[in-house]
Amino acid sequence: MQQIKEILKSKAEEVEKDLEELMTLEEETAPQLTEAMQYTLLSGGKRIRPVLTLLTAELLSGNYEAALRAGSALEMIHSYSLIHDDLPAMDDDQLRRGKKTNHLVFGEAAAILAGDALLTYAFEVLAGLNLDPAAKVKIITNTAKYSGQQGMVGGQVLDLEAENKELTLAEMQKVHQAKTGALIKAAVLNGVYCSEYDASAEKALLAYAENIGVLFQIVDDLLDQTGDTEKMGKVVGRDEELNKSTYPKLLGLEAAKKAAEEHAAQAKAELDIFGEKAGDLKALVDYILKRQH
Repeated sequence: MQQIKEILKSKAEEVEKDLEELMTLEEETAPQLTEAMQYTLLSGGKRIRPVLTLLTAELLSGNYEAALRAGSALEMIHSYSLIHDDLPAMDDDQLRRGKKTNHLVFGEAAAILAGDALLTYAFEVLAGLNLDPAAKVKIITNTAKYSGQQGMVGGQVLDLEAENKELTLAEMQKVHQAKTGALIKAAVLNGVYCSEYDASAEKALLAYAENIGVLFQIVDDLLDQTGDTEKMGKVVGRDEELNKSTYPKLLGLEAAKKAAEEHAAQAKAELDIFGEKAGDLKALVDYILKRQH
């Protein structure tokens, strides 16, 4: 576990450096907008999504620099989603990564525009990837699909519609597969598309990503119920406050933990075709399963 923590720390530092470089603009039309973008984008976090892109590209001996830049672009999209998710019109959260949420610092209008700017800048970054044009188009299409109405945004709509409703397990999983799982799939597949790959590798890594997405959400639900606000960097207990359907609520605490373990085991099993080369991606599964924040 210590080794994967060190790998995550090293990769996250690479992503942080790349994001800082991307946010050092030669010309700023609106400096306050840049400041609002940087406030959330550069506020730390585990950088799990870009790390997944990097580890996948490494597994397939792909273009590491392109994977780093593609991962940074996806982190911009993730950050925009956090800014909008925290708004009063959505979850109305006050704390994110141990800091006041973006709209509390810059105002709602600036927060909305900061999110919009991060989303559009992400696609500018992807358009500039140093890759074969066909691979670049594939990454742009993949990212648009999983971040838009077929993915994260669609999932957020389903999540809002689900408040104060009793969902079935299948209905809840549909919400989470889109809201949380879609960007994780995009992250892994972008690593694939920065590399030379065959259909079997793509299929195995997609299945890995799907299980990782479910695992991540189950653990997130568990931590919202059992975690610590200071460690989490956000207020816990919000799911219950918003009357959202969660894995612990539908399955019970112990059954939810068992489901997390099952998805972790399945995610690792999907990587068996790669042999020992997939060690870091397998270790990342255990890290997600056992994370405390």
